[in-house]
Amino acid sequence: MRNESYWLDTAPVFTGAQTGAVAGQVDVVIVGGGFTGLAAARALALKGASVAVLEAGRVIGEASGRNGGQCNTGVAQDYSALSASLGPDKAREFYRAYESAVQSVVSLVEEEDIACDLKRNGKLKLAAKPMHYEGMARTCELIRREVDADVELLTAAQARAEVGSNEFHGGLLQRNGVQIHVGRFGVGLAEAAVRHGALIYENAAVKDWKANKGGYQVNTAKGSIQAKQILLATGACQHGGPGWYRRRIVPVGSFVVATEVLPEALTEQLFTRQRSYVTSRLIGNYFRLTPDNRLLFGGRARFAMSGGSSDTKSGAVLQAAMSQMFPQLADTRIDYCWGGLVDMTSDRLPRAGEHDGIFYSMGYSGHGVQMSVHMGKVMADVMDGNTHANPWRELDWPAVPGHFGTPWFLPLVGAYYRYQDSRY
Repeated sequence: MRNESYWLDTAPVFTGAQTGAVAGQVDVVIVGGGFTGLAAARALALKGASVAVLEAGRVIGEASGRNGGQCNTGVAQDYSALSASLGPDKAREFYRAYESAVQSVVSLVEEEDIACDLKRNGKLKLAAKPMHYEGMARTCELIRREVDADVELLTAAQARAEVGSNEFHGGLLQRNGVQIHVGRFGVGLAEAAVRHGALIYENAAVKDWKANKGGYQVNTAKGSIQAKQILLATGACQHGGPGWYRRRIVPVGSFVVATEVLPEALTEQLFTRQRSYVTSRLIGNYFRLTPDNRLLFGGRARFAMSGGSSDTKSGAVLQAAMSQMFPQLADTRIDYCWGGLVDMTSDRLPRAGEHDGIFYSMGYSGHGVQMSVHMGKVMADVMDGNTHANPWRELDWPAVPGHFGTPWFLPLVGAYYRYQDSRY
């Protein structure tokens, strides 16, 4: 078993990084070489701006290359609560932002001809309990009435016909969803950004920046560069960074295992439509097939940070859950086990805008594959003067009480969620 991301291990090598020191002057410095930063770099370069991306490690080496590969209209699972708290107009606007985000991924793949195994097959949220199905029925009716007629409620029998497990009591099907190989997509996106003129520096951790007459001097581990604007696209990065953001982002570990290559006859029996799947528990699971027919199975597993033995322990929890859900896979070998950090906000909605002259976009809260790509493009427009392009511009972003960067409270949150899952 390899303790590394399947996506990163099977991605092509990115060869477009700058080999020299960080130096010179550009219009925009982007801090972070994940999907947000790379998509913004491409979009800004297409507008004629000079751009430098500064990545502390390798491009897409963190959340963008360590996720579960889900690319869907993610906000739908909380649509009823969203509509109740923000009103139907704002809920509808946010839902459509997620719809647009999926299309942003598809458009970018098509425009840049990125070979990343794109498949359009939607997402099925599976009800783990009868009461969860009742809630899905209400949510489905509300979504169909207010914003999206192309969602469907599946009965328990219909869900079992799609997923070969007796664990579920129905499901909510959203057809606006795609699958991509996120490693191949990310490297293709980086290559596209370079092709359009962006400079990408790997292993160039940003130490700090200082305002001056020309904008900002950005100091890195590989030198300094002058920029008129800065876009912070670091998510739950643990390499440091301004405390203002760290108090508002909670880094939560998310863990994934990938099986050995499975026989096609077995996967056709277990996953007839080969969609992306997510379960309805608070501490639930998500799963899908990879392009080479492995089952990728993930979830919170343990409320802990990712890294080292934590990933291995979480992998054992995931393998047990997978075997319970699919007894047919009980003896299946696990080839990959890894973890990553999700950049959670308190209300699970993204945040983007400008603070103290620095532009930022982050807080995708587990729905970053599509939203990060979309917001990279959006922030290019915002930085070009179109502030109304940002769907999250009116959201307040208060600090999380008692949080100063290290999420000491995660075990307590996990215990509370387990208690809630046992009751409801």
